[in-house]
Amino acid sequence: MDAARRQLLLSFLTHLGLELPAGGDLAALDEALSHTSAGLARNHERLEFLGDAVLRLAASEFLAEQRSALSVGQQSALRAQLVSDRWLAELGDLCGIEDLLRIGPVAAGDATGRATLRAEACEAVIGALYRIWGDLSPVRHWLDPHWRLSLQELQDDPHRHNWKSALQEWSQGQRRGLPSYRCDERSQVHGDPRRFHCHVALGDQALGEGWGGSRREAEQQAARAALAQLTPLKPAADG
Repeated sequence: MDAARRQLLLSFLTHLGLELPAGGDLAALDEALSHTSAGLARNHERLEFLGDAVLRLAASEFLAEQRSALSVGQQSALRAQLVSDRWLAELGDLCGIEDLLRIGPVAAGDATGRATLRAEACEAVIGALYRIWGDLSPVRHWLDPHWRLSLQELQDDPHRHNWKSALQEWSQGQRRGLPSYRCDERSQVHGDPRRFHCHVALGDQALGEGWGGSRREAEQQAARAALAQLTPLKPAADG
C-alpha cells in the first residue's frame, strides 16, 4: 500500500471518530474499500459477508440498551430498519465512502447502482473494523450516533420508508379495500429524483401523489402524502 492510500485510509478512520490501534494493520480496510468490479486480487466480498453478521449483532446490542422495554418482535422490526440497504447507503453517503472506494469503470458509470455500492462498502468496512479491533467497540462508536438519530426519526414518523404498508393497513382497517397506484415515467435520466410521478387512490378517491427516482420510491412518497392527509382523520373514524 502506498503512502497516499495509507494516509487516505487513516483520514477516513479519523472522520469516523476512530484511531488505528497500536500495531493495527490497514490491509483489511483497504480490502473492504476495493470493490470486486475493480478486478483486484483482494476485494470487499468476504468482509462484506462478515460485516453483515457484525452489523446485526451490533444493532441487536444497541436496541437491547436503548429500547429494552420493547418486545423481541418490536426490536426485530426496528433492527430491520437500522441494518437495511437503504440505511447503509445513506450512511455511506454521509461518510463520503465513495471517495475511497476502488471500483471498475463499468460500475463507476452506473448511476443507478451507486446506492448499492455504498451499502456494500459500509458492510465491508464494518467487517474490516471488527477484524482490525477484534471486537464491536469501533463499530458501535461509529454507528451508535447514527442509530440514535434514526430512532428519533422513526419516533417522529413511525412509518418512515414503509408508508405503503402503513397505508394498506389503514385502508384495510377502514374496510375500504387496497390502494391502487398509477406511475408515469417523466424522465429517461437514471438517478433523476423526479424520474417517476405516482398517484395513489382508493376506488375513485385520489389520496396523494409523489415523485421518485424509481417507481417504488414514487409509490412510497405518494403513500406518505396520502397518510399525511388521512392520519388526522383516523381518530374521528375510530370514534
